[in-house]
Amino acid sequence: MIENLKFDDKGLIPAVLQDADTSKVLMVAYMNEEALKQTIETKKATFYSRSRQQLWVKGETSGNFMNVCQIRVDCDMDCLVVLVKPEGPACHTGKQSCFYRKIEDGSVKELTPEDEKADIDIVSQVQTVVLDRKVNPKEGSYTNYLFDKGIDKILKKVGEENAETIIAAKNNSKEEIQYETADLIYHLTVMLIDRGLRWSDIYEELKKRR
Repeated sequence: MIENLKFDDKGLIPAVLQDADTSKVLMVAYMNEEALKQTIETKKATFYSRSRQQLWVKGETSGNFMNVCQIRVDCDMDCLVVLVKPEGPACHTGKQSCFYRKIEDGSVKELTPEDEKADIDIVSQVQTVVLDRKVNPKEGSYTNYLFDKGIDKILKKVGEENAETIIAAKNNSKEEIQYETADLIYHLTVMLIDRGLRWSDIYEELKKRR
């Protein structure tokens, strides 16, 4: 496959990193053949720095590794899309994505929260917030309270919300079922992230069962 790719005259190919869970575009960098082979081997996004003229692993300094799930190739074989599970922000500014600005009315402006949420489903939005709390703790955050208390507390809450969802279903109250199921999904999200999983892992398991 690699030998069929169309690297440019400097031996490089652009690689677009995309969050495997949310489909959010995170960053763009370049790979040479060696960087691509290392990425495939280590499952850590690795690039070629044009300024330093050397390989670099995203996250080797910050700890914000980009764990590779899949590498896709465009129709012309001259560009890559790398689906990743990020361990932290992709941008050196601390932003989740390098693409946190937009052009509007001829000016460059920062994206609003509404812009950020536009193309992401609500479960992925919840997961994104929980992941951010894990990486960037916020004082007074209930999510951080759960992470600080540890897995036993998290599992206790999952159990409680599961029981409350069962009771809501037994009561045949749609409002109650809706409310308690939302609580259960949130606490399951915290549990998954604490255990090193994402909803995409669960989706993959469901796909296998079809």
